[in-house]
Amino acid sequence: MARTVVIFIQNGYFLLLTFVTGMFYFSFYLVALTLGLSLSFTVAGVPLLTHVLRTTTAFLQFERVQTKIYTDITTEPCVKSASPDVSGWLQAKKELLNVRNWIAIGWLLLKFPIGILSLISAVLLYAAPLVLIAAPFLYRFINLSFMGVDSITKAVMVSAIGVVLMMVSYRLAGRLAYWIGGYTRLMIKHVNR
Repeated sequence: MARTVVIFIQNGYFLLLTFVTGMFYFSFYLVALTLGLSLSFTVAGVPLLTHVLRTTTAFLQFERVQTKIYTDITTEPCVKSASPDVSGWLQAKKELLNVRNWIAIGWLLLKFPIGILSLISAVLLYAAPLVLIAAPFLYRFINLSFMGVDSITKAVMVSAIGVVLMMVSYRLAGRLAYWIGGYTRLMIKHVNR
């Protein structure tokens, strides 16, 4: 029983962390790439783009570790491109023309809509059953007539529905966390090609 609760909470953390990381990747790459591309005609834009493109490996590694911790899905390590000892401009050209970086950015940007879906799912799978379970305590203070709760008997029935919904939520949250972990595995597999 305790392990079930821990796994349920861990899946909830993973769903919320998916939203946070997806929002971060979207914001970071949107601002950094827009700024780097708009400044590319100056001397500052190209090094900025180069440094932004170098972050993909670190972010992929973070996704890999996060997936292993929360879902116990093992993924292959990220292949880091070798950086020979060449001048800064040749290294910048190599980073900008490396298709692997751009593919990784695309996959990381797709975490944003996945993160939004995981946030909506977390609210529905975690908050809704708790509100239904708490109906016998809340119906006196909050108007729950939209759920048909106006007596203690109906409130207890809604609470029982909340318990059943919590059991269903446990399964659905586990499945959703596993699918997001599979997305990470697929992402790293495609980037490592």
